[in-house]
Amino acid sequence: MSLAAPALFVGHGSPMNAIENTPSAQFWRELAGRFPRPRAVLCVSAHWVSQGVRVTASPRPRTIHDFGRGFPQALFEVQYPAPGDRALAQDLASRLGGFGAQLDEDRGLDHGAWSVLRRMYPEADVPVVQLSLDARRGPAEHFALGQALCPLRAQNVLLLAAGNIVHNLPAFFGAGEIEPWVERFDRFVTDAAIRAEPASVLEYRAHPDAAQAAPDWDHF
Repeated sequence: MSLAAPALFVGHGSPMNAIENTPSAQFWRELAGRFPRPRAVLCVSAHWVSQGVRVTASPRPRTIHDFGRGFPQALFEVQYPAPGDRALAQDLASRLGGFGAQLDEDRGLDHGAWSVLRRMYPEADVPVVQLSLDARRGPAEHFALGQALCPLRAQNVLLLAAGNIVHNLPAFFGAGEIEPWVERFDRFVTDAAIRAEPASVLEYRAHPDAAQAAPDWDHF
């Protein structure tokens, strides 16, 4: 019996993870070696938020450099020419028909996707399809979307979500050591996941540290 492909959530962090040998980059490289090579990757990134659910359908998604000018030119020169998978994209649109999913022929891969995948599959030889977050939907509906994707794991499609449990850039740039509210919120979420208590995670805004730790719903 073959095992299902994993469903992963990774903190994508800075785009510099794509070109620097950071602990995150090292971990993603090692992580990919823990399970068999997938036939495709379905990626959900914090950096694609749309009005409605969208699925990339390009045969060769372009590399999107969606970050500010303060980064080095070497980062803007990175290309991740992974192929798309139109058959998978069409399957996704069908599976998510109840959510009004539509194919997007023009959208490429944003840095939330390719900065991680470049470390996991540096040869860019695993097909990648990206699924957007829907600005019109809340946590419970996005959770339902995720549940609808689960059968793809049995088809050896890796489900990869890239964001951050804690994401507050103004606080990050002004901070020194890790603040207590960061550790408290991170522990709250990871403990709830370990205990398989999705309701607690879906109601994360009720946590006293949520407004500071997770003001950006897209990353969470």
